[in-house]
Formats: sequence, C-alpha cells, structure tokens
Amino acid sequence: MAGEFPAGFIWGCATASYQIEGAAFEDGKGESIWDRFSHTPGKVRNGDTGDVACDHYHRYLDDVRLMQDLGLKGYRFSVAWPRVLPRGYGQINRAGLDFYNRLVDALLEAEIEPFATLYHWDLPQALQDRGGWPNRDTAKAFGEYAALMFDELGDRLTNWITLNEPYVVADIGHRQGIHAPGHQSVEECLAAAHHLHVASGLAVQAFRESGRPGQIGITCNLAPIHPASDREEDLAAADRFDQWLNRWWLDPIYRGHYPQDLLGLLENRMPEIEPGDLELAHQPLDFFGLNYYFRQIVSHEPGEWLDTKVEFGPGPKTAFGWEVYPEGYYEIMTRLAREYDVKNLYLTENGCAYADRISEDGEVHDPERIAYLEQHLAQVARALEAGVPVRGYFLWSLMDNFEWAMGYSMRFGIVYTDYETLRRIPKDSAKWYAQVIERNGLP
Repeated sequence: MAGEFPAGFIWGCATASYQIEGAAFEDGKGESIWDRFSHTPGKVRNGDTGDVACDHYHRYLDDVRLMQDLGLKGYRFSVAWPRVLPRGYGQINRAGLDFYNRLVDALLEAEIEPFATLYHWDLPQALQDRGGWPNRDTAKAFGEYAALMFDELGDRLTNWITLNEPYVVADIGHRQGIHAPGHQSVEECLAAAHHLHVASGLAVQAFRESGRPGQIGITCNLAPIHPASDREEDLAAADRFDQWLNRWWLDPIYRGHYPQDLLGLLENRMPEIEPGDLELAHQPLDFFGLNYYFRQIVSHEPGEWLDTKVEFGPGPKTAFGWEVYPEGYYEIMTRLAREYDVKNLYLTENGCAYADRISEDGEVHDPERIAYLEQHLAQVARALEAGVPVRGYFLWSLMDNFEWAMGYSMRFGIVYTDYETLRRIPKDSAKWYAQVIERNGLP
C-alpha cells in the first residue's frame, strides 16, 4: 500500500494542560504563571485566559470517547504541576492527582496509549515568586515533582516526557517576554535554559531510580536554519542561530556540552555550571520528541540578538503567519538520525492554524489543513524509507484551544471547539485523519 507505515506505529494527538483543562482555580489547584500572565492586561490577545479553556477537566470522558471514535492509538497530554503540587513542592493536592489517575484509566480502557508531559509551561506561581526557572531550586523541585508522578501513575503510565520545548520557556518567556513570565533578560534566559537541562536530567534520574517500566524522553522544537544568502556573514549568522535554537538543546543532551562557538560568545552572561550538571543533561534517553512547524531564514543583522535577523520563508503561510515548508520536516528528522544517532523518534507535535468556521451545513471544512497534514506525513514516510526510526506521530492538536499569547484567535484543532457552548465538532481533517489511522498510512 502506498505510504504504508510500520506495524505498531502510534498515531496520536497532543494537547497541553493549561490550553484545554480550564478549572483553573478548582479542587485545590494552585496558581500557575499562565494564570497570572493571562490575567495581566495586555499580555494575551483579546484578554483571553485559560480559566475555562475547553473545560477538559470536567469533560475528559467525552473527549476520550472522541479520541476513541477517531481511532487514536496514543494521546499526549501534560500534567499541570500546580494542580498536583499547588506550591510546586510540599503538600500534595490529592484531588488534582485523582484527575490524572482517572484520565489515565479512561485512556487505557479505551486502548489509547497515554504519553504524559511533565512540564508544558504552567509553572506554579509560588515557584516563580521564588525566582522561577532562573533559580536553580526550581530544577530540584521539578525532580521531586517528577518522582512523585512516577510513584503515583507509573504503575500504568509508561511513556514520559520531561519538558516541552525548553527553548520556548527560556527564550520566548525570559528573553523576548512574549510568554509567561514575560521577562526580557538575556541572563535570565540563559539561567532558565541551563536549569531546564538540569531539571530534565533530574527527572530522568528519578525515573531510572524508580524502577518503573517504560520509557522517558524530552520534547524540543527544532527548525531547519537556512541562510538568507550565500554571503559569508549570512552563513555565519545562520550557524550562530542554529547553535541557539537547535544545538543549545541537542548538544548537552547527546554530547554532554554546549556548542563551543556560541558558548564562547555568551560565556560572561551564563549562570554557574556546577560539576555534574552536563552529566545530568547527558544521560541516555529512551526517545527524543520532535515538534516541527516551520523553518527559519537567517541573515546577519548587527545589534540584534546574536547579530541575527530571523524570518519565515517565502512560501505559503498559515493563519499564524508560519510558512508551510514540509521539506524541513525531513531535513530535521534525518539530521537527528545522522548527527545525533537518535534511536527512537516520536513526532510529538505538528500541525497548523487556519481560520476555521462552522459552515451552513453544520460541518467544519478545512481543506488547507488536510493538505498540510498530507504533505507533512509524506515527509514522515520519506524519512522512514531513509531509515529514520520514527515510532509515532502526534498531531497538534486534538481540539481548538487556548493558544498562549494569541488566546482563542488561532485554531489548531482537528476538532472544532465552540467556545460559547464548548461543543466539539470534528472537522473534515478529523475524518481524514481517522482514515489515515485505520489504513496505517496515506492514501
């Protein structure tokens, strides 16, 4: 069959706690940095918050039935750290833990394999008040939280992801200030980045020490970096930005050190690297999670961050303004296999936002999304043929949700969320994806 995928390939969808759960202040949940940030005027488009979001906290059984109807083999969700540990450490909120226990049980009963991300950006505000990720103590608290989750859910849940997109946490949250906590400091950004490496390492260590069965990895957003021209200064700028966006994460994980050229540039702004930190980051992972959305075109621009100007490519754009560049997917997948010898690769996010509407027939027709997914899955099939060990694909996202600083203005779901009634309407892309799953491959 054309485009057939390997037996046992996991076809899934992905979501994140703050983006879908709602119940932001119910059942003993603590405040997160996104609760605080979204309630700060001017931070999120239209003043949107995740207070209700998709109300998944109350509607999770309906949502699991929806996943079952689609034929999903896997579901990637995230645990809200402040729902389980309201202050980030210490007193456990049993009601919060019970929610995730019920969710995991429902998924297993539906024969959907759960993949849990321990951190998808909603840091407990109490830890932020003590310095957040730039404070090394946050990494220690994360290790303790991870150990708790392995203890509580590890008898049934066997797929764990430590962090989601640490680059975004550090850069977009602490240097650019677009995401929570909304800071703009290179020093904070670099400290956060380093402590995220330490945190992930502590979680992996805790998992190994727990003796629980299963696998653990990390999810990073990576992108092909292409120079704007073949001028020497643009080539050098593209290399610098590649070291920041891609290698700042990959090199410590797989090589035990930061990329040396960029480290030399940033050395006087770096936090203290304690003995053993890079060994923690460099522990063997069972898999790597890749999030891919677009490529970046880079030129030399003195005075900008790393003397680089970073833009999207010239191709067709999604509603978010992101270039549709499926070839970049193949480029990144093959690079991970070739340069980092990744043995098990999960594609933990890939998807697109378009201006979806309910049509007069009551359906949601989204041909652009189907075309996007078809083009990107063709590149996954191509990578598999080239020998890249891809084990599963998690489409972003199951349903329209709170899209961070963009609020509810961007729809990434294959299921339409009517935010007035919270009704879920599977889009044409959901029906298409169900067919892909059923045939284990593209038409």
